[in-house]
Amino acid sequence: MNMVVVSSVGAALMAVFVLFVRLKAAKKPASVKKIVLPPIFMSTGALMYIIPDFRLTPAEIVEAVIVGMLFSIFLIKTSKFEIQGNDIYLKRSKAFVFILIGLLIIRIVAKSILSTSIDYKQLGGMFFLLAYSMIVPWRIAMYINYKKLHHQLKNIKL
Repeated sequence: MNMVVVSSVGAALMAVFVLFVRLKAAKKPASVKKIVLPPIFMSTGALMYIIPDFRLTPAEIVEAVIVGMLFSIFLIKTSKFEIQGNDIYLKRSKAFVFILIGLLIIRIVAKSILSTSIDYKQLGGMFFLLAYSMIVPWRIAMYINYKKLHHQLKNIKL
């Protein structure tokens, strides 16, 4: 079976998983740990770069990081927190679902096009870096917004 197809199916399954996790997370209060840990856990994926076939050229690194950071803007814009009682919750956003699906479609189309000229292992390395470059700015923005509301909540309690 073609590796691009397999990885695209994997990406679609991950997107569905993220949607369920996001919907479930919106029912529980947010915390610094819930914001910071996912990128830390995901960082273990960078171990793929130990294998030379996954390593990227400087141009591929720059491209993946720039595209990932641009995509993160959509996630940042749809991730808002709100105070409910004594806790901070991530607000549900209907746009988030459509943005996640849109990003998935763009990813699959780009992967299909790029797979004709870039080895699938290198392409995997690029898309991992793209995803990581998308998640880190998003989580940093979430952390900053969470801390602002947490400070506001502490001042209300005083």
